[in-house]
Amino acid sequence: MPQNTPRLILASSSRYRRELLARLRLPFEAISPDVDETPRPGEAPEALALRLSVAKAMAVAATRPGRIVIGSDQVATMDGRPIGKPGDFARAQAQLRALSGQTVEFHSALAVTDGQRVEKADVVTRCRFRTLSAQAIDTYLRAEEPYDTAGSAKAESLGIALMESIQSDDPTAIIGLPLIALTRMLAGFGLDPLEAPGAGA
Repeated sequence: MPQNTPRLILASSSRYRRELLARLRLPFEAISPDVDETPRPGEAPEALALRLSVAKAMAVAATRPGRIVIGSDQVATMDGRPIGKPGDFARAQAQLRALSGQTVEFHSALAVTDGQRVEKADVVTRCRFRTLSAQAIDTYLRAEEPYDTAGSAKAESLGIALMESIQSDDPTAIIGLPLIALTRMLAGFGLDPLEAPGAGA
């Protein structure tokens, strides 16, 4: 491995995950994994998220030996049923009407591997949605256009205004990358952000 090659890889094309990982001030590169995300028959949403996070990490690790790779995936559920990405305005509108006043669980799954050993975690965030008027829903959707987001709620921006409360052990989990869990897992691979050379620089 060339001396200036980052030891760490984020197996994701998500801008939000890149921005979150950058908070740890560890050099990294981002590579989009080629993984089939189709659920298996009868697969629970949280099991799907964990499986995909491992698959993404391992897919990239197979092409980058000697590197530490992070994979992540997130699913939203209500009463154990998956809530998908709406795709367009009408579906997002219907989705937010159904979520108004309800509690949604976001499972933010995480996997870290060196190509041999794999550590994984599922960090759960419980979001209680406000009782939303039709006007509030339309105003939000026209401002945010969150059609590629499960639950139609981008908590990292205006979507936070949809919430009555958020409960989690890891405040960045809702955005897609649980940094508290990730820091603990990276330390297990000898990559602690507070001990790494140049950390905080």
